[in-house]
Amino acid sequence: MKKLLLSTALLLVLSISFTSCRDTKKAESIEDAIENSAEATNDAIENAAEATGDAVENAVDAAGNAIDKTVDAAGDAVDAAGDAVDSAVDAAGDAVNNAADDAANAIDKASDAVKNKIDEVKH
Repeated sequence: MKKLLLSTALLLVLSISFTSCRDTKKAESIEDAIENSAEATNDAIENAAEATGDAVENAVDAAGNAIDKTVDAAGDAVDAAGDAVDSAVDAAGDAVNNAADDAANAIDKASDAVKNKIDEVKH
């Protein structure tokens, strides 16, 4: 049992002496590495935020341009539809006038034919 106790004490003394003489340069380099890592992470986050902002601005600009083009196209379509309606109204008016003229001519011819028949019957 004595050997076990002495061996344990010897191991304890050795482990304390090795850990107490640890190099502090490693701790400083670890701190520097942590600071560098934090700075790099901060820079990466800032760059990502700027890139995201630029992407959002570009998307808004593209959407605005698309809306402008859509509005222009809709305006052109309305103009074309208005022109088509005007042409259809003009054509319909011409057709009605032609039909009225044809009907008037037909009535005149029928009236003349009736007058001629009446004159024939009277003579």
